[in-house]
Amino acid sequence: MINVGFIGAGNMGSAIMKGIEKSEIGRNVALFVYDCDAAKTEALSSIGVTACESAAEVFERCSYVVPAVKPQQLDDVLKQVSGCVRSDTVIVSICAGISDEYIASRTIDGAKVVLVMPNTPLLIGEGATALSRCETVTDEEFEFVCKIFASCGEVAVIDKSKMKEIIAINGSSPAFIYYFTKAFIDYAEAVGIDREAATKLFAKTLTGSAKMITDSGHSIEELIKMVSSKGGTTIAGLEKLGDGRLTEAVADCCKACTNRAYELAEIAQGSRKE
Repeated sequence: MINVGFIGAGNMGSAIMKGIEKSEIGRNVALFVYDCDAAKTEALSSIGVTACESAAEVFERCSYVVPAVKPQQLDDVLKQVSGCVRSDTVIVSICAGISDEYIASRTIDGAKVVLVMPNTPLLIGEGATALSRCETVTDEEFEFVCKIFASCGEVAVIDKSKMKEIIAINGSSPAFIYYFTKAFIDYAEAVGIDREAATKLFAKTLTGSAKMITDSGHSIEELIKMVSSKGGTTIAGLEKLGDGRLTEAVADCCKACTNRAYELAEIAQGSRKE
């Protein structure tokens, strides 16, 4: 049995624990959690998660530990547990912008760290998670962490130098997609279409389009052409999106997201104030 612990039982931590519990790897995993809010840990007891009395206890009992806290809170957590981190402990950080080097500097030399950028669709088992690792993490250990997040959706391994840049692509992007969606639903309502009906249709269009991207075998450029008849309605709409500089707006959005990730990392690591 492999002991996996969580510090923090908020939405993301709870989603990952529930994903593990429902998956095949859950048969060989014992889950532990600490949160200052006892009600949150109590709610997880129904799926067999054992509550701990402190963050230090989680590290003492577990081989893999996920600090499921905000980046600004991570330093306090690491101070509490620095004496409990063993050379074989794998720290799985979902804290945006925090480097493995920083975590090692606050725990032990050569600390085993896996950096993870998940997103909120993990709550329904449809998440998208980017992962990277430091050199001290073994292939077997990294494969196990990948399986944890694969239990909640899709995973992709990227270079750790791009863990801040990936935030705009999968970490923050659900909010951008919702914002984009809201503009279409608001338009539908403005022209007299029932909002609920428009929401159902557009949401299904989003999921169907996503499946076309992953399963059709066509490039995104080809998929656009498949919908776009010369002189038709789609072309007319695409021209307006071009006039509105959608591509540039998306690039600016991603750059702002990435820049903020670097700023938050500096704040969390004490080299900059908010």
